[in-house]
Amino acid sequence: MSNSVRKRSAKIEAMAECWPMIKALLGGTAAMRAAGNAYLPQWPNEDSAFYNARLNTATLFPAFARTIDVLCAKPFSRPIIYGEDTPKTILEYCEDIDLQGRNMHSFAASIMEEAMAYGICGLLVDYPQVTDVKTRADEKRAGVRPYFVQIPAESLLDYDSKRINGVETFTQLRFLENITEKNPADKFDEKTVEQVRVLYPGKWETYREKQNAAGDLEWLLFEEGVTTLTKIPFVPVYGKRLGFMEAMAPLRELAFMNVEHWQSKSDQQTILHVARVPILFGTGFEDDDLTIGAACAVTSESPDATLSYVEHSGKAIESGRVSILDIEDRMRQVGAELLVIKPGKTTVAQTLADNEPGMCALQRVTQDVEDSMDQAMQLMAEWIGEPEGGHLTIYNDFGAASLAEASADLLLEMNVAGVLSNETLFGEIQRRGMVKDGIAWAEEQKRIGEQPQKQGVTLPGV
Repeated sequence: MSNSVRKRSAKIEAMAECWPMIKALLGGTAAMRAAGNAYLPQWPNEDSAFYNARLNTATLFPAFARTIDVLCAKPFSRPIIYGEDTPKTILEYCEDIDLQGRNMHSFAASIMEEAMAYGICGLLVDYPQVTDVKTRADEKRAGVRPYFVQIPAESLLDYDSKRINGVETFTQLRFLENITEKNPADKFDEKTVEQVRVLYPGKWETYREKQNAAGDLEWLLFEEGVTTLTKIPFVPVYGKRLGFMEAMAPLRELAFMNVEHWQSKSDQQTILHVARVPILFGTGFEDDDLTIGAACAVTSESPDATLSYVEHSGKAIESGRVSILDIEDRMRQVGAELLVIKPGKTTVAQTLADNEPGMCALQRVTQDVEDSMDQAMQLMAEWIGEPEGGHLTIYNDFGAASLAEASADLLLEMNVAGVLSNETLFGEIQRRGMVKDGIAWAEEQKRIGEQPQKQGVTLPGV
């Protein structure tokens, strides 16, 4: 076996172009600093020591990560509802759907965050390997059952598919996974081993990097086996679907803007540092050393001697500040656009109901996640011989009529999370025309303080 089993195919690479940038943004300031020149270029003739100082003092405004969190929290602000056709056994599995303590609500929220960030996420319905289990009763006694596994976008390597009975069906799937193994010689020591899993209908293989007969490292077959399920139990979850196993990140442009903000903010910090440290300029002094300080006096015999500070005019600083605020405003708009209902883009079911409004992009993503969960529940049912896996419903009664309303909703979420001040929130709401001009924040804050406080409500910052 050649090392090609570990390589990502051109089909996946086409989707993965922006994944390193997205991963760095989700990793925060530390990850962006670690990326170095990739997202904060070193300018021509810039001293390396100065660049490293600039890099190590840069901080990330987490617009991309925060927007993902806020948007994905909306569908899961209410519990998932299961249909009456959902078998009792499947409902029991949903209380610990991944055998790691997460219920279906928490697992689906994590899947949606991954799909929103990267554009695609995988959901594998796996089943433990068993040897001495022969009947369903044996499985139940042993606690063996199917479970969900989240396959990150970055783990995907390749797939093959073909249309079977009119449905596009996986015929091969290949992805990376990390396995933790104990050291036989030391019970407190463990290591993480990277392996490639290859799935076929009814069978599976794993590959690990080992030395071949010639002593070279090569990805070789490690284990293989068969399954009772004659299909690949994998369901793709899309953020913005382009085709079968083809997608793009819905907030891709926001990610680029966040990188632009990272770079512009670094430039702003640099010019502020320069402006805050004025240069002392003197003429007409002797060659003797001068002592400069708060407790020192400078004298000179020359009547032409002058001593003054050269300071920055500040115009560039203000221009940089306005530019940064403009980027932040555009980032808020891009995030808010996913909440704006766009008439005309309706589903077949909505077309049948005259009173149904259009849908916003986030509602469509929520429906896609809901459909994927239904498919995964059906695969879980097939593992245990149930005819029907049931259905679930994720809350999607949200959306805004306009961009101003949607962006205001995001601002409020940021304020509640403590990353936006009350005064800034008031100013932004007023700028969107939702509060009439002429009302000053100081006056409004005074009114809030004087009004009777509602029972059980704490007014932040008042």
